[in-house]
Parts: sequence; C-alpha cells; structure tokens
Amino acid sequence: MGDLAADTALTPAGDGSFTRMLVRDWEIWGPNGGYMAALALRAAGTHCGRARPANITVHFLGVANFDEPVTIVPTTLRASKVATSVSVDIRQAGRPVLHALVWAVDGGLAGLDHEHGEPPSVPHWRELMTAQERCAADGVPYFNTYRFWDNFEQRPTEWISDWANRSGLPPVYEQWLRFVGATAADAWMRAARLLLLVDLGGWPAVSRSHVQDTYIAPSIDVSCEFHRLDTDEQWYLLHGLSPHAGDGLVASQQQVWNDRGDLLASGISHLLCRPLR
Repeated sequence: MGDLAADTALTPAGDGSFTRMLVRDWEIWGPNGGYMAALALRAAGTHCGRARPANITVHFLGVANFDEPVTIVPTTLRASKVATSVSVDIRQAGRPVLHALVWAVDGGLAGLDHEHGEPPSVPHWRELMTAQERCAADGVPYFNTYRFWDNFEQRPTEWISDWANRSGLPPVYEQWLRFVGATAADAWMRAARLLLLVDLGGWPAVSRSHVQDTYIAPSIDVSCEFHRLDTDEQWYLLHGLSPHAGDGLVASQQQVWNDRGDLLASGISHLLCRPLR
C-alpha cells in the first residue's frame, strides 16, 4: 500500500521544476489520474507559497509509466495580493502527460459564509462492515483487481453480493473511504486527498449500471473545488454520479463529505470509453 504524502513528495531540479519517480501502488490502467493530478497540485503549492488551493482543472494528455521519472514544471500566470494562478505541466521523456491550472489563495480571507445542502442519506461508517467483512459474510475471497484499492479501508453503503449479474442499478456510487497511509499535514496535502477522491468517483458509479468488462474509461479531465481544508479528516464519504454517457464519453459529478456532514470538495470529470484490447 502507498502513502500519498510520501508518494507525491517532489525533488527540486534546481531550475524551478521538480522530478519524481511514480509509485506503482497508485496503479489503475497505469498511474491513477488523481495521483498524477495530486503531483501537479503539490508542485503548484510549493511554487506559489500560498496557504491553500481554491481549485484545480486538469487535462490528462497521456499515460505515464513507472520506469522513468516525470518532470513537473509550475509557472506563475498571475499573482495578486491574495491569490496566484499557476500553470503546471508534467512530462515524461519529453512527452506531455498532464496540464493543470491551479488557483491558490491566502488563508483567513474575509468574505461571505454559508452552507446549503445535505450529505447523502446513508449509514455512518461506524454502522457498516468493511469490504473484507462483507466478502467473508458471503463466503467469498476478497481481492482487489488493482493495487490502487489497497490504499483505502472501504465501507460500502450498499453491498451487491451477486456483482457479476447486476442490472438496472442507478449510476451512483456512495462509499466511505479511509486512507491507510499517514495523515495529511497541511492544507495542500489534504486537498490532494480530496482531488484524488473526486477523480475516483466516476467509473465506480458507471460500473453499477453497466457490466462494462470489455471497456476501460480513463479520465481525460477533472476539475475540483476545495471548500474546507481546515481539519485532517480520517473518513470521507464519496458520492459519485454519472448523469450521462454517450458518444464514447462518460460525464461524472462528485462530492466529498466528512463524517460530521461537512462538504469538503466537489468536482466534475469526463471519462473516455475505450474497448479493452
């Protein structure tokens, strides 16, 4: 299993850029998109020195590998008294892998304050069994197709025992997740966790409506807004919804809540369906 903080730590190259060998613990169809986006987010934070990110928009331009280092280049597009816009490019062996835009802001800014909306009506994580316990209760072995899932303790809000024969389920994914790695020490690292979860919610939602074993659907973009970064959460409720799929594209909308009912982050992403070779 991986540790997101350690596995997104960056090595300065001396010219304002950073390098990093990618960690295979975050593999799904190659390096997970949320993991790659987290690298860009951390580079932006180190580059600009602001207290926290406000949002990030990412285009995934290629699939990286685990055999060569990536080069991460942040560039300031605009800096004001309280906010900075940063562009981040990630390349591997000269090939573009990712482009991101990040707005970062100072802490403690005065402004409007409101909360509107309720978290999904699902059982609290304390009331639910883990995925391993669910499998044991069904008398089937537990395994992860991708080692990426070893990075989480999972407590499903709904359990489908006969997963292979599912049908007619809405494309909604609701899951309690806890990172098993070290805690997040600062706002940028807490945001990196939320970004990874926002990127994650689309395909599991689609998987409930389709027996999609002949397709993969890598993310082509993700956009995330960070709402609350003031506490280091242990458990996250990820709500993923896919309102539409067609023309080879899958749309998805995600929200991440804590176990006190606070909305921490929200975002959208597009997936590009491709037949399995």
